[in-house]
Amino acid sequence: MPPTVQDVADWWATAVSRVEPDVIELRGRPVQEIIGGMSFVAVIWLLLRGEPPTPAQEKLLEVALVSSVDHGPHAPSIAVARIAATCGIGLNNAVASAVNTLGDVHGGAGEQCMRMLAEVAARAETGEPVERAASSVVAKWRARSRYLPGYGHRFHTVDPRRDPLLRHVEEAVADGTVAGGYLRAAVAVEQILATGRARPVPINVDGCTAVIYGELGFAPPLARGLFVLSRSVGILAHAWEETGQGRRNKGPIPPSITPTYLPGSGHALET
Repeated sequence: MPPTVQDVADWWATAVSRVEPDVIELRGRPVQEIIGGMSFVAVIWLLLRGEPPTPAQEKLLEVALVSSVDHGPHAPSIAVARIAATCGIGLNNAVASAVNTLGDVHGGAGEQCMRMLAEVAARAETGEPVERAASSVVAKWRARSRYLPGYGHRFHTVDPRRDPLLRHVEEAVADGTVAGGYLRAAVAVEQILATGRARPVPINVDGCTAVIYGELGFAPPLARGLFVLSRSVGILAHAWEETGQGRRNKGPIPPSITPTYLPGSGHALET
């Protein structure tokens, strides 16, 4: 039997939006009520979760999104955006080029940290002391890689975003907005990493936002998706700024500096 019109309609069945002549609804809510009635952050929650957030949930999501918008041209995504903007392409292409660099290494730590903290929190929920759960999970993750997602920073001794973000989570726990399992797990991991070290390894912005997204009930892959939404703001701002500076074909280093030549090696220098 050939496909029917209904078969085609069902192929694209969605609960996210309804768009028909003279009708636009987002999760069943008329767009004319949403415009001016909900913040952008609340709409993000609505589309991802199906229901609008409470004011306290909206506030906590907002601080996480704000914290990750930019980290300067040292961040590969920002550098790529600025380079791409000088190559004769549009802003959308520059933004897309930059977003496409956000992978497991750059941009994925939040998702990875959220998965790690979820393991700690789940074990703690069974009655295991959170410190012991954290120690076991950290050992397992360290067996895979010497890098622990969400902790430490190559620039900051203490990430300046750590304290305000965790303070907002603590307030949300105190008023009953979130349960606090991810926060307790994150602090326990941080304490383990500080043991026996002259210089601690504090939680960074990826870890803090992982705590927030976990406390708010988002699935781990959305930690990366939400980071992409957040970082896109900085990407756009840098790409736009670069278009006004008059450079063409901007490379990663000034033309006066030439890369180190490694004759016959083909291997990069150790860093």
